[in-house]
Amino acid sequence: MCRWLAYSGSPVNLEELLFKPANSLVMQSKHSRLGVETTNGDGFGVGWYGTRAEPGLFSSTEPAWNDRNLRELAAHASAGRVFAHIRASTGSAVQQTNCHPFRHGRWLWMHNGLIKDFPAVKRDLALAVEPALFPQIEGSTDSELFFFLALTFGLERDPRAAVAAAVGLVEETGRSHGIENPIQMTVATTDGDTTWTFRYSSERRSRSLFHSADMSTLRVQYPDNPVLHELSDDTRLVVSEPLGDLQGAWQEIPESTCVVVHEGDADFFPFLPATA
Repeated sequence: MCRWLAYSGSPVNLEELLFKPANSLVMQSKHSRLGVETTNGDGFGVGWYGTRAEPGLFSSTEPAWNDRNLRELAAHASAGRVFAHIRASTGSAVQQTNCHPFRHGRWLWMHNGLIKDFPAVKRDLALAVEPALFPQIEGSTDSELFFFLALTFGLERDPRAAVAAAVGLVEETGRSHGIENPIQMTVATTDGDTTWTFRYSSERRSRSLFHSADMSTLRVQYPDNPVLHELSDDTRLVVSEPLGDLQGAWQEIPESTCVVVHEGDADFFPFLPATA
Protein backbone atom coordinates (compact mmCIF):
# COMPACT_ATOMS: atom_id res chain seq x y z
CA MET A 1 0.00 0.00 0.00
CA CYS A 2 1.18 3.57 0.63
CA ARG A 3 1.68 6.29 3.26
CA TRP A 4 0.65 9.93 3.02
CA LEU A 5 0.26 13.22 4.88
CA ALA A 6 -1.96 16.28 4.39
CA TYR A 7 -0.77 19.49 6.06
CA SER A 8 -2.51 22.84 6.44
CA GLY A 9 -1.59 25.85 8.56
CA SER A 10 1.20 28.39 8.71
CA PRO A 11 3.75 28.09 5.90
CA VAL A 12 6.19 25.33 6.76
CA ASN A 13 9.42 24.24 5.17
CA LEU A 14 8.83 20.91 3.44
CA GLU A 15 11.87 19.50 5.19
CA GLU A 16 10.03 19.85 8.51
CA LEU A 17 7.36 17.42 7.25
CA LEU A 18 9.30 15.05 5.05
CA PHE A 19 12.67 14.61 6.74
CA LYS A 20 12.99 16.00 10.25
CA PRO A 21 10.29 14.22 12.34
CA ALA A 22 11.34 11.00 14.08
CA ASN A 23 8.86 9.05 11.97
CA SER A 24 8.92 11.34 8.95
CA LEU A 25 7.38 10.35 5.66
CA VAL A 26 10.85 9.60 4.27
CA MET A 27 11.54 7.39 7.29
CA GLN A 28 8.20 5.63 6.67
CA SER A 29 9.29 4.94 3.10
CA LYS A 30 11.94 2.63 4.58
CA HIS A 31 10.44 1.56 7.91
CA SER A 32 6.67 2.01 8.03
CA ARG A 33 5.30 1.07 11.44
CA LEU A 34 1.61 0.65 10.58
CA GLY A 35 1.50 -0.03 6.85
CA VAL A 36 0.80 -3.35 5.15
CA GLU A 37 4.34 -3.19 3.76
CA THR A 38 7.32 -1.98 5.74
CA THR A 39 8.91 -0.47 2.62
CA ASN A 40 7.18 2.07 0.35
CA GLY A 41 9.78 2.50 -2.36
CA ASP A 42 7.81 2.69 -5.62
CA GLY A 43 8.07 6.44 -6.03
CA PHE A 44 6.70 9.50 -4.27
CA GLY A 45 5.01 12.81 -4.91
CA VAL A 46 4.58 16.20 -3.25
CA GLY A 47 1.89 18.75 -4.04
CA TRP A 48 1.79 22.27 -2.60
CA TYR A 49 -0.01 25.58 -3.07
CA GLY A 50 2.12 28.63 -3.80
CA THR A 51 1.50 31.86 -5.70
CA ARG A 52 -0.26 30.33 -8.72
CA ALA A 53 -3.85 29.19 -9.00
CA GLU A 54 -2.91 25.56 -9.56
CA PRO A 55 -0.82 23.63 -7.05
CA GLY A 56 2.73 22.63 -7.84
CA LEU A 57 3.71 18.98 -8.19
CA PHE A 58 6.99 17.15 -7.86
CA SER A 59 7.14 13.39 -8.31
CA SER A 60 9.70 10.71 -8.98
CA THR A 61 9.89 6.95 -9.39
CA GLU A 62 12.95 6.93 -7.11
CA PRO A 63 12.46 5.77 -3.52
CA ALA A 64 11.92 8.86 -1.37
CA TRP A 65 14.96 8.06 0.77
CA ASN A 66 17.22 7.99 -2.30
CA ASP A 67 16.18 11.11 -4.22
CA ARG A 68 18.64 14.03 -3.94
CA ASN A 69 16.27 16.37 -5.73
CA LEU A 70 13.58 15.80 -3.09
CA ARG A 71 16.00 16.69 -0.30
CA GLU A 72 17.07 19.82 -2.19
CA LEU A 73 13.51 20.93 -2.88
CA ALA A 74 12.39 20.20 0.68
CA ALA A 75 15.21 22.29 2.12
CA HIS A 76 14.07 25.41 0.25
CA ALA A 77 10.33 25.23 -0.49
CA SER A 78 7.67 26.31 2.00
CA ALA A 79 3.87 26.21 1.79
CA GLY A 80 0.79 26.46 3.96
CA ARG A 81 -0.94 23.45 2.40
CA VAL A 82 1.04 20.35 1.45
CA PHE A 83 0.14 16.86 0.24
CA ALA A 84 2.87 14.22 0.23
CA HIS A 85 2.66 10.54 -0.68
CA ILE A 86 5.04 7.58 -0.78
CA ARG A 87 3.98 4.66 -2.94
CA ALA A 88 3.96 0.89 -2.64
CA SER A 89 2.43 -0.36 -5.87
CA THR A 90 -0.44 -2.85 -5.76
CA GLY A 91 0.32 -3.98 -9.29
CA SER A 92 0.38 -1.00 -11.64
CA ALA A 93 3.62 0.17 -13.20
CA VAL A 94 6.23 2.23 -11.39
CA GLN A 95 6.14 5.39 -13.50
CA GLN A 96 5.78 9.12 -12.86
CA THR A 97 2.20 9.30 -14.09
CA ASN A 98 1.26 6.74 -11.41
CA CYS A 99 2.72 8.77 -8.54
CA HIS A 100 0.31 10.55 -6.20
CA PRO A 101 -0.93 13.16 -5.60
CA PHE A 102 -2.94 13.54 -8.78
CA ARG A 103 -3.99 17.00 -9.96
CA HIS A 104 -7.01 18.42 -11.79
CA GLY A 105 -7.20 22.21 -11.90
CA ARG A 106 -6.89 23.40 -8.30
CA TRP A 107 -7.64 19.96 -6.91
CA LEU A 108 -5.23 17.38 -5.50
CA TRP A 109 -6.04 13.76 -4.64
CA MET A 110 -4.12 10.90 -3.03
CA HIS A 111 -5.11 7.42 -1.94
CA ASN A 112 -3.81 4.58 0.17
CA GLY A 113 -5.48 1.24 -0.50
CA LEU A 114 -6.81 -0.44 -3.60
CA ILE A 115 -9.77 -1.29 -5.76
CA LYS A 116 -9.68 -5.07 -5.41
CA ASP A 117 -9.18 -7.12 -8.59
CA PHE A 118 -8.84 -3.87 -10.50
CA PRO A 119 -8.20 -5.45 -13.94
CA ALA A 120 -11.59 -7.19 -13.73
CA VAL A 121 -13.54 -3.97 -13.10
CA LYS A 122 -11.33 -1.41 -14.82
CA ARG A 123 -13.28 -1.26 -18.07
CA ASP A 124 -16.67 -0.84 -16.39
CA LEU A 125 -15.35 1.90 -14.11
CA ALA A 126 -13.53 3.70 -16.91
CA LEU A 127 -16.72 3.84 -18.97
CA ALA A 128 -18.43 5.63 -16.07
CA VAL A 129 -15.98 8.56 -16.23
CA GLU A 130 -17.35 11.73 -17.82
CA PRO A 131 -16.20 11.68 -21.48
CA ALA A 132 -14.77 15.20 -21.26
CA LEU A 133 -12.63 14.15 -18.29
CA PHE A 134 -11.44 10.80 -19.60
CA PRO A 135 -8.62 12.10 -21.87
CA GLN A 136 -6.99 13.73 -18.83
CA ILE A 137 -6.25 10.38 -17.16
CA GLU A 138 -2.50 9.95 -17.63
CA GLY A 139 -1.58 6.83 -15.67
CA SER A 140 -2.80 3.30 -15.11
CA THR A 141 -3.62 3.19 -11.38
CA ASP A 142 -6.91 2.43 -9.70
CA SER A 143 -6.28 5.53 -7.55
CA GLU A 144 -6.27 7.96 -10.48
CA LEU A 145 -9.37 6.38 -11.99
CA PHE A 146 -11.03 6.66 -8.57
CA PHE A 147 -10.18 10.40 -8.61
CA PHE A 148 -11.79 10.88 -12.00
CA LEU A 149 -14.88 8.99 -10.90
CA ALA A 150 -15.17 11.40 -7.96
CA LEU A 151 -14.75 14.34 -10.36
CA THR A 152 -17.46 12.84 -12.57
CA PHE A 153 -19.82 12.68 -9.58
CA GLY A 154 -19.23 16.33 -8.65
CA LEU A 155 -16.11 16.48 -6.47
CA GLU A 156 -15.70 20.19 -7.18
CA ARG A 157 -19.25 20.92 -5.95
CA ASP A 158 -19.72 18.51 -3.03
CA PRO A 159 -16.69 16.35 -2.18
CA ARG A 160 -18.39 14.24 0.47
CA ALA A 161 -21.29 13.30 -1.81
CA ALA A 162 -19.02 12.76 -4.82
CA VAL A 163 -16.68 10.38 -3.00
CA ALA A 164 -19.66 8.52 -1.54
CA ALA A 165 -21.09 8.09 -5.05
CA ALA A 166 -17.74 6.95 -6.47
CA VAL A 167 -17.26 4.40 -3.69
CA GLY A 168 -20.83 3.19 -4.16
CA LEU A 169 -20.17 2.58 -7.84
CA VAL A 170 -16.90 0.74 -7.12
CA GLU A 171 -18.63 -1.53 -4.62
CA GLU A 172 -21.60 -2.19 -6.89
CA THR A 173 -19.32 -2.94 -9.86
CA GLY A 174 -17.03 -5.16 -7.83
CA ARG A 175 -19.85 -7.21 -6.38
CA SER A 176 -21.39 -7.64 -9.83
CA HIS A 177 -18.10 -9.34 -10.75
CA GLY A 178 -18.20 -11.56 -7.67
CA ILE A 179 -15.53 -9.58 -5.82
CA GLU A 180 -15.72 -9.62 -2.05
CA ASN A 181 -14.78 -6.36 -0.26
CA PRO A 182 -14.20 -4.32 -3.44
CA ILE A 183 -12.48 -1.26 -1.93
CA GLN A 184 -9.93 -0.33 0.71
CA MET A 185 -9.19 3.38 1.14
CA THR A 186 -7.85 6.29 3.00
CA VAL A 187 -8.20 9.30 0.71
CA ALA A 188 -7.28 12.96 0.91
CA THR A 189 -8.42 15.67 -1.48
CA THR A 190 -8.18 19.45 -1.40
CA ASP A 191 -8.99 22.54 -3.42
CA GLY A 192 -6.23 24.51 -1.67
CA ASP A 193 -8.63 26.00 0.86
CA THR A 194 -10.28 22.99 2.52
CA THR A 195 -9.08 19.40 2.90
CA TRP A 196 -11.40 16.39 2.95
CA THR A 197 -10.07 13.05 4.19
CA PHE A 198 -11.85 9.69 4.22
CA ARG A 199 -11.27 6.39 6.01
CA TYR A 200 -13.39 3.52 4.71
CA SER A 201 -13.22 -0.05 3.47
CA SER A 202 -15.83 -2.56 2.33
CA GLU A 203 -14.71 -4.95 5.08
CA ARG A 204 -14.74 -2.16 7.74
CA ARG A 205 -11.07 -2.82 8.55
CA SER A 206 -9.49 0.22 6.98
CA ARG A 207 -5.86 1.26 6.78
CA SER A 208 -4.56 3.48 9.59
CA LEU A 209 -5.33 7.22 9.66
CA PHE A 210 -4.67 9.86 12.32
CA HIS A 211 -5.16 13.59 12.83
CA SER A 212 -3.10 16.00 14.91
CA ALA A 213 -4.46 17.43 18.15
CA ASP A 214 -5.33 21.09 18.63
CA MET A 215 -2.08 23.07 18.53
CA SER A 216 -2.90 25.44 21.40
CA THR A 217 -3.60 22.48 23.69
CA LEU A 218 -0.30 20.86 22.79
CA ARG A 219 1.60 24.07 23.57
CA VAL A 220 0.15 24.08 27.06
CA GLN A 221 1.08 20.43 27.53
CA TYR A 222 4.61 20.88 26.14
CA PRO A 223 5.72 24.47 26.88
CA ASP A 224 9.39 23.66 26.20
CA ASN A 225 8.87 22.08 22.76
CA PRO A 226 10.12 24.67 20.23
CA VAL A 227 8.48 23.08 17.18
CA LEU A 228 4.99 23.53 18.63
CA HIS A 229 5.60 27.23 19.21
CA GLU A 230 6.63 27.82 15.59
CA LEU A 231 3.29 26.59 14.20
CA SER A 232 0.08 28.62 14.04
CA ASP A 233 -3.07 27.72 15.96
CA ASP A 234 -4.79 26.59 12.74
CA THR A 235 -2.12 24.00 11.91
CA ARG A 236 -3.56 20.54 11.21
CA LEU A 237 -2.12 17.30 9.92
CA VAL A 238 -3.86 14.17 8.73
CA VAL A 239 -1.43 11.28 8.33
CA SER A 240 -1.34 7.57 7.59
CA GLU A 241 0.73 7.13 10.72
CA PRO A 242 2.01 9.55 13.39
CA LEU A 243 5.16 11.50 12.59
CA GLY A 244 6.43 11.16 16.15
CA ASP A 245 5.76 9.75 19.60
CA LEU A 246 4.64 12.91 21.42
CA GLN A 247 1.91 11.68 23.78
CA GLY A 248 -1.48 13.16 23.00
CA ALA A 249 -0.38 14.71 19.71
CA TRP A 250 -2.13 12.17 17.47
CA GLN A 251 -5.66 10.81 17.52
CA GLU A 252 -6.94 7.94 15.40
CA ILE A 253 -9.71 8.76 12.94
CA PRO A 254 -12.63 6.35 13.43
CA GLU A 255 -13.64 3.76 10.86
CA SER A 256 -16.04 4.99 8.12
CA THR A 257 -15.39 8.67 8.77
CA CYS A 258 -14.87 11.83 6.72
CA VAL A 259 -12.83 14.63 8.31
CA VAL A 260 -13.13 18.14 6.86
CA VAL A 261 -10.27 20.50 7.76
CA HIS A 262 -10.82 24.23 7.22
CA GLU A 263 -9.01 27.14 8.90
CA GLY A 264 -7.84 24.94 11.75
CA ASP A 265 -11.22 23.36 12.46
CA ALA A 266 -11.60 19.62 11.98
CA ASP A 267 -15.20 18.45 11.58
CA PHE A 268 -16.07 14.76 11.63
CA PHE A 269 -18.88 13.15 9.65
CA PRO A 270 -19.92 9.53 9.22
CA PHE A 271 -19.07 8.19 5.78
CA LEU A 272 -20.97 5.54 3.86
CA PRO A 273 -21.10 4.82 0.12
CA ALA A 274 -24.07 6.16 -1.82
CA THR A 275 -26.15 3.45 -3.45
CA ALA A 276 -27.70 3.92 -6.85
